[in-house]
Amino acid sequence: QYLIDKEIPFRGFDTDRSHRSLLRFYSDYAAPVAIDRYESLDTMVETATENPEIRILVDLAAQTHDPLVKWLDESGVMEIADEWGIAIRYWHVMDSGKDSVDLLKKLLDRFGPRLNYILVLNQIHGDRFDLFERSGEKERALELNARIISIKKLHEAVVMKIDAGNASFWAAKHKAEQDTTGLGLLERQRVKMWLKNAYEQIDSLSI
Repeated sequence: QYLIDKEIPFRGFDTDRSHRSLLRFYSDYAAPVAIDRYESLDTMVETATENPEIRILVDLAAQTHDPLVKWLDESGVMEIADEWGIAIRYWHVMDSGKDSVDLLKKLLDRFGPRLNYILVLNQIHGDRFDLFERSGEKERALELNARIISIKKLHEAVVMKIDAGNASFWAAKHKAEQDTTGLGLLERQRVKMWLKNAYEQIDSLSI
């Protein structure tokens, strides 16, 4: 939604076989990718090289880590990116649980300084990140020039209505004739305030 509202051209790819969140909410902007098929994953890089003026947004599920790493290594994707001047940024979205810390450790162990990291502290399911703070992975990531932003919690009832209505954040902000969200006036206002804060966090990265 940030890219759409900022009028930044992009193409989305969704690798999540179970939820397909990007396709579900932004079907006009995204295409499916089979994480276990190299020729399917190749389309992401080919789209980037053929359209250098646009951003490529890839939605990665947690279970995609191992096949993604295999494809990156065996296909020389990092080398191609350097050759074509493509900046790869890995947005690691973290919740307050141990799994996201463990996945971050796995990511840093595997790629080290080869990737540009953005850690997103997602407060949707909790606003305490004690495990992350104590794990030592935060310091490790910062040493690798990782950037950290925080996304506030959005009211749970609002999240549930957006989810149930398969609505984009644009639809959640604006009441249309065919409204599928059932959001009230102040609930839409909460979405607007939440997006404003999220956009400020992303703007702070200057990328």
